[in-house]
Amino acid sequence: MFVDKAKIIIRAGCGGNGCTSFYTEKYVAKGGPDGGDGGKGGSIIFQADKTKSSLVDFQFSQHFKAQDGENGTGKYCHGKNGEDLVIKVPLGTVIRDEESGNIICDMFDDGQRITVLKGGEGGKGNARFKTSRRQAPRFAQRGERTEEHAVILELKTIADVGLLGYPNVGKSTLLSVISKAKPKIANYHFTTLSPNLGVVEFRGERFVVADIPGLIDGAGDGAGLGFDFLRHIDRTRLLVHLVDISGSEGRVPIDDFRQINKELKKYNKDLVSVPQVIALSKADMATDEQIKEFKKHIRGKKVVPICAITHEGVNELLGAICDALSKLPPVEPLDYIPFEYKKPSKDGFEIFRYDDGSFGVEGGLINELSRNVSIDDYDSFAYFQKQLKEKGIIKALVKSGAKDGDTIRVMDIEFEFVE
Repeated sequence: MFVDKAKIIIRAGCGGNGCTSFYTEKYVAKGGPDGGDGGKGGSIIFQADKTKSSLVDFQFSQHFKAQDGENGTGKYCHGKNGEDLVIKVPLGTVIRDEESGNIICDMFDDGQRITVLKGGEGGKGNARFKTSRRQAPRFAQRGERTEEHAVILELKTIADVGLLGYPNVGKSTLLSVISKAKPKIANYHFTTLSPNLGVVEFRGERFVVADIPGLIDGAGDGAGLGFDFLRHIDRTRLLVHLVDISGSEGRVPIDDFRQINKELKKYNKDLVSVPQVIALSKADMATDEQIKEFKKHIRGKKVVPICAITHEGVNELLGAICDALSKLPPVEPLDYIPFEYKKPSKDGFEIFRYDDGSFGVEGGLINELSRNVSIDDYDSFAYFQKQLKEKGIIKALVKSGAKDGDTIRVMDIEFEFVE
């Protein structure tokens, strides 16, 4: 089954918690804190793999989470770091953030790797909080929590040449003749339900040809399988536009040519500027007058009558393709500004009011405090109160209307406000 678009949910591993532990051994008095740090969570990494040709692996497995870091233990033992999760995708896969639609990366080269989400930092053990004034800290830092994100995977075939045209004009037949590809061929519409790639060698030149499934009227607006097919010609350097010159399907050849170009423009106006070589297929069934009449309406494009079954005109077409490709730049990755997932600011916060009149405080600063604060420890809780004042949270609460006696909720802590 061919799948060229998929949505998946990804999440990096959370950091392991630091350990609260004290060294104990017979005949050793006051051994002191020896809690180790938590391990770092694993990252989410995407890797381009030329052996893959479809996104079918993501059709039924849609949730991907890297391994969490392990918690620290006593005797200064650090927790093990979580293993990174490497997700392999076909060449040409474009990864987008679902919410913004921005491109995270274009997996263009084989073996290309990119870290999309970084694992959470491990928490510090209580040994890290020992000072000359605080000899026995009874708290440790919790590991950093991570968030899940939805991303869209889109496969945009990487090929030098795209075969374009209405259904049943002979694209698959031509591909089978000029390459070793074995596409399914039959005399009915939509035989091709997924792009077929073939490598062509001619006159010492080598290039990749993609048989783009047949288009219908309205494909540029998404009719039929329009968008699913058209995304595979976004990267092509050259288009070979096949037109059934015999009119065997009851259509007018020149109208077919114009309609397909119209659909291309609807989908992406830049595709109109991609050079085209026109192949008049089924020329053995057409008259000289039909070919001459078609050429009357075409200016500035190479037109080659062919019959793929008998190989008539095929070498001339391949020569025209090679000549055109020699003047064009190679296929390149998309030009885009990479989108990055950034961790929340450790200083930001927002204040809101609940229906019962109490105040709540949330944000990156609060998340960071939640890692460092232990309600049960006097020193830790004193640090929490100090941060509320130093980071401007108390001042912001007053500005938001908080008065003495109002209930304030921060993390899992609930207390009465005293200005």
